[in-house]
Amino acid sequence: MIDFSQFSTLSVGLIIFGVFGLSFLIQLWYYLGYFSRLAFYKKKEHAINTPPASIIICARNEDHNISDFLPKIFEQDYPNFEVVVVNDCSFDNTGDILKEFSKKHTNLKIVTIKEDDYYSHGKKVALMMGIKGATHEHLLLTDADCKPNSEKWLRNMTQHFTNETEIVLGYGAYEKQKGFLNKIIRFDTYMIALQYLSFALARKTYMGTGRNLAYKKSLFFKMKGFASHYHIESGDDDLFVNEAATKQNSKIEIDIESHTVSRVKKTYRNWFRQKRRHVTTFSRYNFGSKFRLTTLSISQYLFFVSFIMALVVQFQPIVVLSIFTLRLLIQILIFNKSMSKLDEKDLLFLSPIIEIILLVIYPMITLSNIFMKKNKWK
Repeated sequence: MIDFSQFSTLSVGLIIFGVFGLSFLIQLWYYLGYFSRLAFYKKKEHAINTPPASIIICARNEDHNISDFLPKIFEQDYPNFEVVVVNDCSFDNTGDILKEFSKKHTNLKIVTIKEDDYYSHGKKVALMMGIKGATHEHLLLTDADCKPNSEKWLRNMTQHFTNETEIVLGYGAYEKQKGFLNKIIRFDTYMIALQYLSFALARKTYMGTGRNLAYKKSLFFKMKGFASHYHIESGDDDLFVNEAATKQNSKIEIDIESHTVSRVKKTYRNWFRQKRRHVTTFSRYNFGSKFRLTTLSISQYLFFVSFIMALVVQFQPIVVLSIFTLRLLIQILIFNKSMSKLDEKDLLFLSPIIEIILLVIYPMITLSNIFMKKNKWK
C-alpha cells in the first residue's frame, strides 16, 4: 500500500522549497542585477559646469530650522545662485527671520503665501510658487529642516546638467543619533535610496526625494507641474520624477559632500505618521515601477516565510540554511559597499534585523492608511 501521509508531507515540502528557491532567485536578481550598480558605482569625471541655479525651500512655521540651516545654504561655494524661500502661511517667526536674512544676503528671494479662510492648500502649491518665482533654469530642491553636508553640495548636484540631463537625484540622509528608532529610520531611508538610485543607474528612474533633488524649470512646465496629481497631498518629489524621468534624462549624485542631512523624528508615532503620508503615492507610479517594486517586496516576504516553513517541516534543512546564508552574504556585500558610499556603514551590523522589522511595519502602515484619516502638509 502507498503511504499517502509521507507523500503529502513530501509534496508540501517540495512546494515550500520551490517557493523558497524562486524567491531566492528573484532576490538574487535584484541584488546582483540592480543594487550592485550602486554598490560598485564609480563617478565619472565631469567638465566644470556651474550654471546659474535657484535653491528652493518651502517653509511653514520653520523659524528654528531656518535659523539653524539657512546659513549653511548661503555658504555654498558657487559663482551664481539664489535662494528662494516660500513662507507658506507661517504664524511663527519665520517671516521676521527671513527679513533679517534678506538684509545680509542679496541673493535671497522671499515668496510669501497668506492664509486664506476659503482656500486650503498643500505643499505642492508652495513649491509651485517657489518654482515660478525662481530666476534660473536649474533648480535644486531641499527642505527647511535640511542642511547640506558641505559647501560643495550645490556644485556637485548641478555639475550633471547637460542639454540631455534634466533631473539629478541626490541622497537625503537623516541625523545620526542614539537609539534604535534612529537606526530604523535611517535604514529605511537607506533602503529606499538603494532602490531608487540603483534603478536610476539601470535607466529605470522612478522617484527622487525632495530633500535633495534637482531638475530644470523648463521640464517642470513641460510636464505641467503637478497637474496630474495635484489632488494628492504627497508626491511633489516622487510622483513628479516618476512622470518626468526618461531613460536618458536622469543622473545620480552620491558624493558624501553632495548629501543633505535632515532632522529626524524623535518618536515612533511621528515617524509612523510621516511614513503613512509617503506611501500613499505608490499607487500612482507607472506600471513598470510598480511591477518592479511589488515583485521585490513580495519576494522578500515569500523568502522569509518559506524559509521558516521549510525549517518547520524539516525539508532539506542543510540546503535551505545554505541558500539563506548565501543570500545573507550577498546582501552584506552589497550593503557594505553601498552604505560606504552613502555614509551609513554603522547600520551594517543591524541591517538583517531591521529588514525584518520593516517587513512587519510596512503592512501596518498600509492598513492604517485604509482605516485612518490622512495626514496633511505641515
